[in-house]
Amino acid sequence: MDEDGTGTVREVLRTVRRDLLTPVPQPMPPMGGPRPLRWLPHVAVVAVAVFAAVSATEDIPLRPVGMIHAALLVAALRRPLPAWWLSLAMLPVFSLWGPFGPYMGWAWAVHAGLLFLVALRNPPRVTAETVLPSLALLLGLRVAGAGMGPWYFTVIVLVMFALVWIAATGVRRTREARTRFAEQEVALAQERAHRTVLEERARIARELHDVVAHHMSLIAIRADAAPYRVADPPRELVAELAGIRAGALEGLTELRRLLGVLRAEDHSGGHAPEAPQPTLERLDDLLTGVRAAGLDVRAVTSGVRRPLPEGVELSAYRIVQESLSNTLRHAPGAAARVELAYAHDALRVRISNGAGGRTARPSPGAGHGLLGMRERAAMLGGEVSAGPTPEGGYEVTAVLPVPAVPAVRTDTDKEHTE
Repeated sequence: MDEDGTGTVREVLRTVRRDLLTPVPQPMPPMGGPRPLRWLPHVAVVAVAVFAAVSATEDIPLRPVGMIHAALLVAALRRPLPAWWLSLAMLPVFSLWGPFGPYMGWAWAVHAGLLFLVALRNPPRVTAETVLPSLALLLGLRVAGAGMGPWYFTVIVLVMFALVWIAATGVRRTREARTRFAEQEVALAQERAHRTVLEERARIARELHDVVAHHMSLIAIRADAAPYRVADPPRELVAELAGIRAGALEGLTELRRLLGVLRAEDHSGGHAPEAPQPTLERLDDLLTGVRAAGLDVRAVTSGVRRPLPEGVELSAYRIVQESLSNTLRHAPGAAARVELAYAHDALRVRISNGAGGRTARPSPGAGHGLLGMRERAAMLGGEVSAGPTPEGGYEVTAVLPVPAVPAVRTDTDKEHTE
């Protein structure tokens, strides 16, 4: 044999040794399904082992030896390969020693069960590595005439081995398919959540377009009008203001182009009707609408109510709107409370509801509204927390930072200074 062939044989032997002499436990996992049935396979294996140890060893001497062999089924629930090795070593004893004849059928049945438990937790290669030595031992004892009985007994054992192989392969493939399906479900849920975040970001961008566009338009208009408010303005100032106006108009054009891309997904032709975005001034209208839908809601405001940046007001309005919608869907019959706390540097929004008065219907897209709330708060540098309350209700709390507005010097201030 050349060196290549010798190396291949050595590699095969190393693989077989690594597969069959592994010291790592291989406990059989519980079955999927209802909790009372999860350990049913383990109970079945133990029951077969007990029956074989008690009933099948009654008519043999050295009964404990047969009982130990039957108990290998229980050991195989955690270490199937060592149990298979012990059974393989004990089978010749049962065949060559005549008094063990009454146990011969059970001995090979137990061995077939061990092959089944090995095949459940190992790849097909390892299954073949255990079945082939078992077949070789069976046929070797048959040819040697070592108390194997008539030929049909050997055929029955061969059929048992074949059934074991087929059954174990089917069970293992079913389990692998379920595992892949579960992994796909997890990946699909993650992809769905990611897509929801992207859709919510696009929606937020569409809503904020009007807010940003309004300020950009003001910059352009004021930069255009500024030179006319000063007598004989320097040419450098006029040029600088013209540059500011041009930059504002260019930014506004790019913003509208971006908005067209975002709206193209929801409206044919990439155009959507313009509509003013809601602010907290319209909160009473929102509360009136949800009350008409059957929700008992109360609003409380603390601190000095004042106009806030439009992005903050829009996000606060949407968070309240989504929270109340969730209350209607998931806690029908519950009472809700909306709290707005105006602080110097932040707006705190708290929406809470009690336990629902009746069972809510299953609602698709659970959790997506909370993702949108968090996206809105994160966009402003704030945060959202949500969770159940000790009373059985639910609470959403948002903290939206309010940037400090620099003081603007008015013409009246200028006259007083002069």
